[in-house]
Amino acid sequence: MIPTLVSILGAVVVYGLASMYYVYRLRGNVRYETVREYVRKGWPIFTPLNCLLYAATEPRARKPYMDAAQFPELSLLQENWEVIRDEGLALQEAGYFDDRNQAGASKYDVGFRSFFKYGWRRFYLKWYGYHHDSAVETCPRTTEILRKAGAVNGAMFSLLPPRAILSRHNDPAACSLRYHLGLATPNVDECFISVDGQINSWRDGEAMMFDETYIHNVRNDTDESRLILMCDVERPMNIVGRFVNYFCKLFLRASIVPNTEGDRCGFANQVFLTVAPILARGKGLKRSNRPLYVVIKWTVNLLILAIALALLGGIVVGVGSLVS
Repeated sequence: MIPTLVSILGAVVVYGLASMYYVYRLRGNVRYETVREYVRKGWPIFTPLNCLLYAATEPRARKPYMDAAQFPELSLLQENWEVIRDEGLALQEAGYFDDRNQAGASKYDVGFRSFFKYGWRRFYLKWYGYHHDSAVETCPRTTEILRKAGAVNGAMFSLLPPRAILSRHNDPAACSLRYHLGLATPNVDECFISVDGQINSWRDGEAMMFDETYIHNVRNDTDESRLILMCDVERPMNIVGRFVNYFCKLFLRASIVPNTEGDRCGFANQVFLTVAPILARGKGLKRSNRPLYVVIKWTVNLLILAIALALLGGIVVGVGSLVS
């Protein structure tokens, strides 16, 4: 029994390291320049699971950009883009994207937290099974459209102000693809997104789809704001991929971010709020006692890695049983 467990653990570790090397050095045309940058921005802890999902993905979705027309289940969104636009603009007019309304909610937003310093703003509509109460109240027609578009796992209005940027990054989990629908945009090439080095610009009423786990960055070099509907769309996969994806989506289901006090807050975000003061003190410790800070930092990192490997091992065993 013990030799078998050791063999499984060894295989999981080898696979994990190989998958990280693949993403860091081989996948795509644009890569992080150093291991440090990859560790800081590349979410390596998710890489082993992501590579399982890449292997299980249907050919139509195995590239940085996809043709949105190949996903007819999303056509309802584009057909109703003006309805969605009007409710998004009404939110903007009502001040939901103002700093005073975003400041409180942003502290919960683990996944997009770093974007707020660039001026990026958002209003959640749906997140992995939960339709925000605030969205149902303020955007009833949009939320109803999203209910009918069954392939949408998560959705939000995303506002990028004039002259704002989002530095290059990749999103952590490959369980979904990213869908952008232009609502009220500058409609010029100077407001664009670059995914794996390929540049596309938003246009009102037009949709684009891409794999957000490729490195991408955003610039709005205009004097107008950019409002879009941003969705996480179900990644088309075989049965093995859907099995693995079940666990990935469980994690994301725990990361619900409230727009207002009446919305639900996910367990992962509640945990983050609890540890945030500790992280803030850790920055002070880094300045006052760097050796102790390094010991604590790597102890926590290794603990997280051990948990991730244990989870991955369980999934690998499950996949093996499913295949056999």
